[in-house]
Amino acid sequence: MRREHALAAAAAHFDQGHFFNTLSRRVAQRTESQNPAGGPALHAYLAEDITPELQAMGFACRILDNPVAGGGPFLVAERSEPGASFCVLSYGHADVVRGQDAQWREGLSPWRVTVEGDRWYGRGSADNKGQHSINLAALALVLQARGGRLGYDLKLVLETGEEIGSPGLRAFCALHRAALAADLFIASDGPRVAAPRPTLFLGSRGFFNFRLRVRLRPGGHHSGNWGGLLRNAGTRLAHAIASLVDARGRVLVPGLLPDALPANVRQALSTIEVGGGPADPPIDPDWGEPGLTPTERVYAWNTLEVLAFKTGNPEAPVGAIPGEAFALCQIRFVVGSDSARFVEHLRAHLDQQGFDDVAVEPDGEAMGATRLDPDDPWVHWALDSMRRSTGKAPALLPNFGGSLPNDVFADLLGLPTLWVPHSYPACSQHAPDEHLLGSVAREGLQLMAGLFWDLAEQGPAIAAQRRTAAGVAA
Repeated sequence: MRREHALAAAAAHFDQGHFFNTLSRRVAQRTESQNPAGGPALHAYLAEDITPELQAMGFACRILDNPVAGGGPFLVAERSEPGASFCVLSYGHADVVRGQDAQWREGLSPWRVTVEGDRWYGRGSADNKGQHSINLAALALVLQARGGRLGYDLKLVLETGEEIGSPGLRAFCALHRAALAADLFIASDGPRVAAPRPTLFLGSRGFFNFRLRVRLRPGGHHSGNWGGLLRNAGTRLAHAIASLVDARGRVLVPGLLPDALPANVRQALSTIEVGGGPADPPIDPDWGEPGLTPTERVYAWNTLEVLAFKTGNPEAPVGAIPGEAFALCQIRFVVGSDSARFVEHLRAHLDQQGFDDVAVEPDGEAMGATRLDPDDPWVHWALDSMRRSTGKAPALLPNFGGSLPNDVFADLLGLPTLWVPHSYPACSQHAPDEHLLGSVAREGLQLMAGLFWDLAEQGPAIAAQRRTAAGVAA
């Protein structure tokens, strides 16, 4: 059987309702990781739904405990072939955010796939059940088309806590580093740049959350009796923030910015447009780093955002000078940033500006920035495969604008990472009325079938080329 037959089988899988049936079964399972009662559903999803499908393809499957207390289990599956010359690792997540049942539009339910035109509504349809279901279905079709032999080994990690920050994923992968060794990482999550345009992204921006806090005195004091005599915590904090980021969103602390914007990253982004969709907010043209395009500002530069700010009693204001104020801020950052020293850079800047009364406290665990070189041979291979399968010029994003736990795979496991998303920006991910586009799902099935097919044909040579290059570099 030839490549075009595999792509035709992928289209038929969608057209004949097989993909709808699979997605309906999976969406019906309430795998809410944010719900403390969701544990049994998450385990059942791995054991009773995904495992049988993988075993039918020849995978050996194990459900393993999370090394972090309270974290959900992991499914690890491996399919080996005698004489295989390289290995691919894939990933997905079984969990979804809370269903928010009461907030869905009339006639819709988060736990039932409802088709209205091109929109397939249901919790997890876009994030991430629909996406890993597309990949697994395409893999099964290619296996069948190739007589049960791929020519490469394949491993899969499916986690159950991505929507709560992937607790234990890094520790788990470190613990099982040898078992997860591979030559290439391919997975699907997040949105395309636009629904009609197939997209490949090579990593993600990192994020670092921190709190700024001013504690001047306990309690408030009458603004008439003490105004003009006592420092106002809210005023101090507002000016401290203004020293970090200006009134047009430009980050003012050099230590919080990347070294530079690489030429091949700028070239890759030159054909990408952001925004403009029917549900997208209008872009503010004069916001952010001057001299960069809107696309470069979101995919290739760092931003500092104020997520929350509180001083006094906003719910019931009184005429008192507040003694305390705090703000929760976030830095989204790209490769080339001195992220390990963000707190140090913030502290030094605030002290230099006279804000020694503003404390800086990290908030939660940071996520690292990753970006595979756009000139890597795996990137050129993937773009060519996607173009052949769809007849479209795919969009190449050196990194996703948001954040994914890609640093675990890129940095800890040392893998070249390729992400092929099957959603789109207006999918209402994490919100009521989440949906997948049927047209994108159908194209995604064909696109992934082409990738899995082409791995068998061109993968051995590329894997060998990269190993040789790595050996020379060492």
